[in-house]
Amino acid sequence: MKTSAVPGLVAAAASEIRITLGRATYEDSVNQTHLSRRNFLATTSLAASALLLRPKDLFAQAQPIPAVLAQGRASGATAKIKTQALRGNVSALIGSGGNIAVLPGKDGLLLIDSGYSTSQPQITAALAALSSDPIKHLINTHWHFDHTDGNEWMHSAGATILAQVNTQRRLSTTQTIAAFNAVIPPSPAGAIPTQTFIQRKDLHLNDAKLVLQYYGPAHTDTDISIHFPEADVMHVGDTWWNGIYPFIDYSTGGNINGMIQATEKNLAAVGPNTIIIPGHGPIGDKDQLTQYRDVLVFARDKVAALKQQGMTLTEVVAARPTAQYDEQWGGGPKGGAAFLGYVYQGV
Repeated sequence: MKTSAVPGLVAAAASEIRITLGRATYEDSVNQTHLSRRNFLATTSLAASALLLRPKDLFAQAQPIPAVLAQGRASGATAKIKTQALRGNVSALIGSGGNIAVLPGKDGLLLIDSGYSTSQPQITAALAALSSDPIKHLINTHWHFDHTDGNEWMHSAGATILAQVNTQRRLSTTQTIAAFNAVIPPSPAGAIPTQTFIQRKDLHLNDAKLVLQYYGPAHTDTDISIHFPEADVMHVGDTWWNGIYPFIDYSTGGNINGMIQATEKNLAAVGPNTIIIPGHGPIGDKDQLTQYRDVLVFARDKVAALKQQGMTLTEVVAARPTAQYDEQWGGGPKGGAAFLGYVYQGV
């Protein structure tokens, strides 16, 4: 599978790549329970240049924002937005951060995820080409800034923001993403969801039914799916990276087993004709999602076996246990090294 470049977490890559695995910190969930391959692997396997500041210093000393966020916003400023019509009046906007879904109608524009704030002119133009309806509703699939950085301007334009309660909590407080060596300050008040749910929420907007479902810890501890059952369209956020080894954020509750469990839930919820919107990568279908599940399971089992034999992460990477998938799913000068690091951390 050949994936097109989709701006995501970062647009720039460093020349030297290393795997960064900070100590994972886990927090209980409330129920106790197209970016390119090269840019993704490069930027998720090295530490961002931002300093690890104490949260209060982020504001008291006006420190620069983390490099990973600054670079993402830089990519968003020049992003070209592609509009892809799907089914049942649902469309996707691809090009700024994570994939955005749009449903126009009498209740106002409904958006799923908001991309980078710096893409506001391009997103506004793309929305205007779809409909003259005002922005009224925004749903976040999870807390990461490449999916929520545009929240504030969309709220200012009239959107009420809805998300799983953990997303509200994480956007309201300082977060650390160890894989990027980045401290992310709290979002502005206008960017924080004011409506939340815990496990499931059903909506009816623009003559369409929506089912929002919490996964439990997966890519993070904030991930949800949004299903349009009548249109047979489903947005699964960053639980699926179509054709790309995924980033798994252990710092905010993610883990490889949770990613596999989320993918199994997705497969159980979709049919052979369902249009599936991944967090990153091209719009896909059940066959492609099945391939992704198989890659995750294969990698998890192979890395677990090697780790049980006493191999270090460096030795596992050198053994190239996912070599048969690296050309298709990894790309980049280090292949699947970063992904192997995320898997190793969770087995």
